[in-house]
Amino acid sequence: MNLIENIREGLRSIAGNRLRTILTSLIIAIGITSLVGILTAIDGIQNSVNSSFAGLGANTFSIVARQDAFRRGGRVQKQDEPIDYFQAMQFKRRFPYGATIAVSTIAAGAAQAKFGSKKTNPNVQLTGGDAAYLAVKGYTLLSGRNLTQNDVDYGLNVAIIGSEVANSLFERKINPINQVIRVAGNQYKVVGVLATKGGLSGGGDDRIILIPLDNARALAGSQRQTFDITASVTSVSDQDEAIGEARGVMRQVRRDPLGRPDSFDIERADELAKETANITDYLRIGGFGIGFITLLGAAIALLNIMLVSVTERTREIGIRKSLGATPQRIREQFLIEAIVICILGGVGGVVLGLGIGNLIATLVSQGKGGFVVPWVWMGLGIVVCVAVGLFAGIYPAVRASKLDPIEALRYE
Repeated sequence: MNLIENIREGLRSIAGNRLRTILTSLIIAIGITSLVGILTAIDGIQNSVNSSFAGLGANTFSIVARQDAFRRGGRVQKQDEPIDYFQAMQFKRRFPYGATIAVSTIAAGAAQAKFGSKKTNPNVQLTGGDAAYLAVKGYTLLSGRNLTQNDVDYGLNVAIIGSEVANSLFERKINPINQVIRVAGNQYKVVGVLATKGGLSGGGDDRIILIPLDNARALAGSQRQTFDITASVTSVSDQDEAIGEARGVMRQVRRDPLGRPDSFDIERADELAKETANITDYLRIGGFGIGFITLLGAAIALLNIMLVSVTERTREIGIRKSLGATPQRIREQFLIEAIVICILGGVGGVVLGLGIGNLIATLVSQGKGGFVVPWVWMGLGIVVCVAVGLFAGIYPAVRASKLDPIEALRYE
């Protein structure tokens, strides 16, 4: 009996036990689904994160005041003093690098917007910004206009609302432009609606209401505010030089003494992207570990099923040996059966994992990541299937090949 005949015999045996083949393949498919599904979902979420950072711009950096206390030399230092409005404006005037600079502040982090009898949940972020805010932060206008310099200079009661706010208040039945909404006790005329952004904040960027910066200052009254400065340079290659210049200018503005650390933080968009990529790398390791454990259980189940198959076919093995089949051919037949069953389950598991992984990524990223086809993980899944087939089939195959033909023929 040659190898080709052995393969045909193995396939006939698989076809003759369809129910057992289907159930065994399902065991393998579940393991591969967990492996490929988790890794696909992680890749899809990573794509969503990358697209969010691409919208913000890799050539963007922000200057913010640290809000948490930190430890230095065994002593707890106080948090940074807030960056006030005059410091932010002074930095904007003195920064010589030709970057686009936006100054903003959060007037209310959990506000509620109202329009007639409609109202949003109290999770709207009321933000004060200038005319450069939308461009620097990566927002896109769906309809209406941006804030003008006149709006900012005179602190007019106008607002640009996020897509989620617009849907909650107007339900796509009324054009939001030129409608008057109420937020934080003030009335604002809607002059613009933002396109859906979603991404990293889980939809938080779509729950924003942008008002002129001076209007947000007036809402604060006597309360202290901290202002964020976001700058966008013309080229990524210029970013390091621009950040160095920005640090020097901000230290002068803040009057930080020589030899003392900065009283502010500079956050780079590309650094956040790198940190996120590192996190997803750890998630991949964890996902692979979970998938491997699931596959190990599937391999043990397949091993048990193959051992049962050897016991059931003891008489058949005896007949084949008496007709001249060598132990090597007997081993090949059982190994072929195990590998084919694993490949059948693996293909089904890859397809299921691809669909489930992309579904999870779409739900988590709110459709921002796009459909991911992870060829590496799909190929890995098939390779793992073959390895599982070898692992689960080699012991039953060896056991079958060592059966004594006379004893096997006597088996009932």
